[in-house]
Amino acid sequence: MKAVIQRVSRAEVRVDGEVVGKIGEGYLILVGVMNGDTVNEAQLLARKTANLRIFTDENDKMNRSILDIDGEVLAVSQFTLCADVHKGNRPSFIESAPPQEANALYEAFCSALSENGVRKVEKGVFGAHMEVSLLNNGPVTILYDTDTWKGKV
Repeated sequence: MKAVIQRVSRAEVRVDGEVVGKIGEGYLILVGVMNGDTVNEAQLLARKTANLRIFTDENDKMNRSILDIDGEVLAVSQFTLCADVHKGNRPSFIESAPPQEANALYEAFCSALSENGVRKVEKGVFGAHMEVSLLNNGPVTILYDTDTWKGKV
């Protein structure tokens, strides 16, 4: 699984002009599910995300997690994170998990965030055309790929 984690002051996602997810301070997370990803990887990604320390402490050091600040998460499924751009100019999405499998792992990731202590987890609408707006705080953006932790799953 892949995740783009953005530290935000606020974020929201709209579908057909209607707000379907909205948060204050926390993370906007774009989530991509690859072929072969598992529930164990979704749980590991959630645990690592919940404990990621990118909020500043009293010394202006990135030393606090989303749990420490009682922050919120807006998680948005984004299959385009799985794009293969090795050849040509048109991305291939053949490595993206099939929709039913991807949705199940996206939901598992969101549930695992809550199980790991994140107070509020909002979501986009899987498979929908979404408009995402955010106020990036920093900016701070972290890329996670569960392949980084293979063998620890």
